[in-house]
Amino acid sequence: MVVPHGMTKAVSTPEAPLPPEHIVLPERGFTIDRSKAIAAAAICWAGFAILVYAVTHGMTADFDARGLLSFRTGEALGPKGPEILFESVRDVTALGGVFLRNLFALAAVVALLFLKLRREAILYAATVVSGWLVNTGMKLLIGRDRPQIVPHLTEAGGESFPSGHSFSAAVVYIGMALAFAALSWRQSVRLTVIGFAMALSAMVAWSRVMLGVHFPSDVVAGWLGGAGWAFLAAALVYAPAKAAADHGAKKSPEPDRP
Repeated sequence: MVVPHGMTKAVSTPEAPLPPEHIVLPERGFTIDRSKAIAAAAICWAGFAILVYAVTHGMTADFDARGLLSFRTGEALGPKGPEILFESVRDVTALGGVFLRNLFALAAVVALLFLKLRREAILYAATVVSGWLVNTGMKLLIGRDRPQIVPHLTEAGGESFPSGHSFSAAVVYIGMALAFAALSWRQSVRLTVIGFAMALSAMVAWSRVMLGVHFPSDVVAGWLGGAGWAFLAAALVYAPAKAAADHGAKKSPEPDRP
């Protein structure tokens, strides 16, 4: 190859290897404000408690029926709107299904560990596992049959209240947002990430109503319970997660970041 005058050709030889590339990991810029997390959890759990009382005393029948019927049309009560709308609804509801939400949760834990955010990884894993236990317990304590007002557009089993999709989606995605918010020093970025996770999990929740497999009160209560648990765990499990992370770091010290 001809090299133009005034230029030199860079050649990599065994005697002069190319310099190694270093990956610079981001530093932690934020730790959870436990007082704010507890306040957010209290608001969510208060709403959840109100809905539990209303459902167990038969006060949500009209709200539930109107919510389910608002997305149906015709004598057969088929879905209202274009087919692509309900195809999109099925895609959204899959984000709260067992496979995808657990896959994303596992990927988030691995990513947090790769970023050397052990505290957040432990906190997030504990939030997701404990959230599953809490939701299972509430379903067994309250119990409710699935709605039969409209035809179901997807398969669903088990108790209806609170919605497992709604509760778990809120725990997984809001908990994930709280964990990754540690990477930003800017409050606007953190609030945007957490707000997006809240909106996404709310979409998963309402998709269950559009598919006819949950009452509106099921999904509202499930979302409030899941969001409340994500914030509550962020406050209560933070100190044990930090202690576990620090203990693990002392056992296996790592070289300083470049």
